[in-house]
Amino acid sequence: MNRNIFSLRNLLAATALAASAVAAQAACLDNIVLVHGNTAYPSSWNNTVATLKSRGYVDSQLYRPSWGSKTCAACNSHSSANLAPVKSALQSAKAASCTGKIDVIGHSMGVTLAMKAINDLGYARYVNSFVGVAGAQHGLNSCGVYPWNVLSTTCGSSGLSIDSPLIKSVRGKRYGTKMYSIKSWIDEVVCAGSCYVWGSHTSNIDSQNATYDFALGHFGLQMYTTSTQANLLMN
Repeated sequence: MNRNIFSLRNLLAATALAASAVAAQAACLDNIVLVHGNTAYPSSWNNTVATLKSRGYVDSQLYRPSWGSKTCAACNSHSSANLAPVKSALQSAKAASCTGKIDVIGHSMGVTLAMKAINDLGYARYVNSFVGVAGAQHGLNSCGVYPWNVLSTTCGSSGLSIDSPLIKSVRGKRYGTKMYSIKSWIDEVVCAGSCYVWGSHTSNIDSQNATYDFALGHFGLQMYTTSTQANLLMN
């Protein structure tokens, strides 16, 4: 009798462990690549990651590449060195995806860096949702108009001056099945001089499915719109 009770207890314990393992297993969701902005760190996405985890994601589904100088904003551009970690994250996320698709979100210069990386890899067909937060697909008025641009790497031919070769290369293309922008009209970085570039808010993405406006600053757009970000990434 005692032996039977012991066996039953073992069976129940094993069943509970199996159920716990199933519950802990990640749901099959698109892996997400989160690309930070100029001189930022992967940790700048902590609020977004917390929101995504509350909706069922686990760490292994979230890819946060680190790129560029963390101390010299004017030194960073869309160079091959800065593109390399972003491309690697895109490739790893796709290779490990249980759906065969990935989602991509960028903040600030991370938006155009992600665009360039997707272009170079030919990955647009693998991206379900692309979300640009406070990006500058049309360039920055504060950088001037190429080739009469501000003389810094960030504003140069591989940077964010209006009509630079880099900006022209990321205009009018697809970056996923669905594309969204999150922007502000009081963005102190993107809107320095003016939010408008050739008649459009520079954070708008060509052929976007929708855009969402918030009365927040440049960094507040990343930190305090996480529910909208998650909604769009999971759309």
